Amino acid sequence: MKKTTTLKSNTASAVDSLRRNVLKGGAGFSALTAFTALTSLFPLSASAATRELRIGYQKGLLSLLKGRGTLEKRLAPLGVSIKWIEFSAGPVQLEALSVGSIDFGDVGEAPPIFSQAAGSPLVYVAATVPRPGLEGILLPAGSAIKSVADLKGKKVALNKGSNVHYFLVKLLEKSGLRYADVNPVWLSPADARAAFEKGAIDAWAIWEPYLAAAQSTLSAQILADANGVVKNRAYYFSSKDYAQKNKDVINLIIDELNQIDVWAKANHAALSAELSTVLGLPKPVVDIMVGRYSFGTEPITGAILAEQQRIADTFFDLKLIPRKIDLKEAAPPWLAV
Repeated sequence: MKKTTTLKSNTASAVDSLRRNVLKGGAGFSALTAFTALTSLFPLSASAATRELRIGYQKGLLSLLKGRGTLEKRLAPLGVSIKWIEFSAGPVQLEALSVGSIDFGDVGEAPPIFSQAAGSPLVYVAATVPRPGLEGILLPAGSAIKSVADLKGKKVALNKGSNVHYFLVKLLEKSGLRYADVNPVWLSPADARAAFEKGAIDAWAIWEPYLAAAQSTLSAQILADANGVVKNRAYYFSSKDYAQKNKDVINLIIDELNQIDVWAKANHAALSAELSTVLGLPKPVVDIMVGRYSFGTEPITGAILAEQQRIADTFFDLKLIPRKIDLKEAAPPWLAV
């Protein structure tokens, strides 16, 4: 490897020297021939990356795109190199976008609302189709709770300001309850699972893959999922500046992601096997999760931004964000709103 690197370095130096001589008119035919031959083997300007795409990702479909390498192949002719940066959660990704460390990422419904309220330069560039089956309210086995109305006065664990926070508010409203009718317990997924196992909470509002894992290993029961309540989309985002200057790159990423969606829809077993490795979860657990997925990637529309606006307004009413925000300000540059 060291010899190969040295060879490329020396060759590059030779190419640069020959190019300078040719441009000055001081090289003869033999030098020009050598220059042509060397640049055909090591085309420094034609294939060198002139743009960089830094993708922030969580373990999921973007992981599959990274592993397959198809995006690199499609972006190479455009002179675009890719840097992949893994994150544990959406809010951390959005913080990285705010400080200019990434150009693209994936996230759930809630984090970008908080990010925009904090002044982030984010824009939404695509969305998944609605996936309401990927979040729900879990009950311990043998729970006396039989309906959403029975949650009145009960302790419900959830991650504050998350997508399930909005889901819980809307689920209670649909069942004739107010948000103040339950006792929310703010817990991370790991802490909520521990409290759930100990019987310290009555119900748990949670998303996949924690939902399927609790069903599979704790015999938890689903009281309700988000079907008929909220959309529960995931979003792909960029910064205003990057999206403005690199629409061609954004379009290629979204097309590649949609191709994975098309493949996944027809290959559940293979998808489960891949995601099992990515997520570090037993395949039977991932099988349950994949069975609830809806697959597809859509362009951002005014209607989709309106969905996010309703979530943002709800969070403002709950005093979760410090100011009202206008989702039109986070529209992609090419969308007239």
